[in-house]
Amino acid sequence: MAKLSKEDHEYRRTENSVSSINYHFVFVPKRRKPVLTGDVARRLQEIIFELVTEHGWKLIALEIQTDHVHLFLNTPTHESPADIARWVKGRASHHLRKEFPELKKLPALWTPTYFVASTGQVSTEVVKKYIENQRGK
Repeated sequence: MAKLSKEDHEYRRTENSVSSINYHFVFVPKRRKPVLTGDVARRLQEIIFELVTEHGWKLIALEIQTDHVHLFLNTPTHESPADIARWVKGRASHHLRKEFPELKKLPALWTPTYFVASTGQVSTEVVKKYIENQRGK
């Protein structure tokens, strides 16, 4: 995956919050079938780009492999990882199965699960030490 640029580290500012929330998602097709190739992969990328634009996410990295997808996003505070996964997988499944009938051979396009990890500008250890150093202040 690509390294974060300075712009990726900029804080998201709203009337009510200042945030830096980055999520790394991994989505896997049902039975880990290698169906994300060629036109299917290109169309999946378009669908993800549409969602990024609609929701105001910042796309940090996207890698579509034949049997899984890595998606690294910076998102607003009001959108949960569960909602993001549902939106991506739901829209992709709807459009891809409609546009590529061969995908209807699978009982579903995606497994019901996904991986997500949150990341930020600093490591977990740095945050832990910062909090520990706040004692007694």
